[in-house]
Amino acid sequence: MEIRYLEIPGPVVIIPKKFQDERGFLSATFIDEWFSANVAACDFVQDTHTYSVHAGTIRGIHFQIAPDAQAKLVRVVRGAVWDVAVDLRRGSPHFGRHVGVELSAGNWQQLWIPVGFGHGFCTLEPDTEVLYKVGARYVPASERGIIWDDPDLAIDWPIALQNPTLSERDRQHPRLKDSPAYFHYEPPET
Repeated sequence: MEIRYLEIPGPVVIIPKKFQDERGFLSATFIDEWFSANVAACDFVQDTHTYSVHAGTIRGIHFQIAPDAQAKLVRVVRGAVWDVAVDLRRGSPHFGRHVGVELSAGNWQQLWIPVGFGHGFCTLEPDTEVLYKVGARYVPASERGIIWDDPDLAIDWPIALQNPTLSERDRQHPRLKDSPAYFHYEPPET
């Protein structure tokens, strides 16, 4: 596996190896020892699978608060998404900034999103399926969100989104500036 670091410390792109022949391919998409040694220690407890019918579907920006805060490892098995991680840690030098990467069945990349980051994605193709491993179970009472089009975040969603497909809940999320401080930045030890 390869790691590609992004502009904000924390989230990283992971590129698993694919072994291909005339039958198809084989790929180890997660190896716990490698992940702990190279990315972060995380005891994943749940796998989640989403299917989106239309291109231009936005899911997010979601996160869970303590004690159920979730780290995520996201990948696409069919179609493509623009995947975004937003730094929600008050006091972080990158608070309110985001990183975005294209994840697709074709490029086989994954995005690691640590606790303290919001997560959202926009489908770039119809019939897109996204799988993600999470470090805490889904707990509805702990789920929160930031509105997908918050002007302070200035996320450059890559397709025309005059009328995106959204859940009613995702239309109701507050802006980041109107949200409590759910996460606090802890500088790395030197």
